[in-house]
Amino acid sequence: MAKKDYYEILGVPKNATLEEIKKAYRTLAKKYHPDMNRDNPKEAEEKFKEISEAYEVLADPQKREMYDRYGMDGVKDTFGPDGFKWENFTHARDFEDLFDSDFFRRVFGVDFFGDSLFDAWMRGRGSPERGRDLEITVEITLEEAYTGTVRKVNVPHEVRCEECKGTGAKKGTQPRECPTCHGTGHVRFSQVRGYTHYISVNQCPECKGKGNIVDVPCPRCKGDGKVTRTQTLEIKIPRGAYTGLVLRLTGEGDAGNKGGPPGDLYVVVSVKPHPSFQRNGSNLYYELPISIPQAVLGATVEIPTLSGKTQISIPPGTEHGSVLRIEGAGMPDLRTGRQGDLYVKTKIFVPKKLTSRQRELFMELAKTMGDTVSQKKGFFR
Repeated sequence: MAKKDYYEILGVPKNATLEEIKKAYRTLAKKYHPDMNRDNPKEAEEKFKEISEAYEVLADPQKREMYDRYGMDGVKDTFGPDGFKWENFTHARDFEDLFDSDFFRRVFGVDFFGDSLFDAWMRGRGSPERGRDLEITVEITLEEAYTGTVRKVNVPHEVRCEECKGTGAKKGTQPRECPTCHGTGHVRFSQVRGYTHYISVNQCPECKGKGNIVDVPCPRCKGDGKVTRTQTLEIKIPRGAYTGLVLRLTGEGDAGNKGGPPGDLYVVVSVKPHPSFQRNGSNLYYELPISIPQAVLGATVEIPTLSGKTQISIPPGTEHGSVLRIEGAGMPDLRTGRQGDLYVKTKIFVPKKLTSRQRELFMELAKTMGDTVSQKKGFFR
């Protein structure tokens, strides 16, 4: 992956806040909108993708930290071997007001925003309505993400009232069709102003959009046709799960209206930060403190991994910040099952206190190397 400076691309300093990064992206995104650059639409599209790639990394705290610490090596697995694509961009809804869906279809070949809310609302009136989707967050450890796990969660959701079979009417009675909207749940108003014909569609004030009227409400559900019940579900978290992973449980959302199907339950996975490892994609990163003699002479040391402890060889002459790789010691990839790698960054530990003998040896070493050092007691001046 070519070396890039994402801060330079967005024109912000390295200590920029998230709001400053958002503001810079908004400004540049509008500037390089292809409709604003009809003379060079191709160049504008490429520039837009470039600033979107920079924003994707810098707007995500975890990706930004990995980029600040390891540069492009820290984010190389984020976009894959083919580089940045629109599927990698997870922040598009932050700027939904900037672009229309035709732009995204034309540039990236995807229909990101889908149908309008108005069209969806119109289709739902007067016919069976699907229940609402629900969303919960399940927090797991990095070790659980490595092996996979099963979590039991309590989910309160709306289910059909068994007393009235979902009609909302008292047992032995039936709701009647709303005389105002004739069961559609909405009313249309037409008005002519000059040469213009205006049509507006609003929720029916008589039935509040339900399409029917309940004269004798069910005592259990109070005429709603649904009651709230807490259900215990087992959520299977797959190996390689990551923060932001969404699992869908079909039919575990709220009950539908007018005989419509229930919605779905979306489980959002959140992986807790680990005290020793940092993660980027399927790769893990670990900082290993080593002593000066180990860095100079080399050593074999034991380090932790998510599958147990292992040994790693420190080559003689290892410098501070050197990165060693342990192949296959990272996280499993959720899609391919391939095991990532563990990158070990060396951190040379400099002692702050020395014994008399240790000081003598360091003084002798300094003389043999021709270095001038402090003659005062204490390691630091």
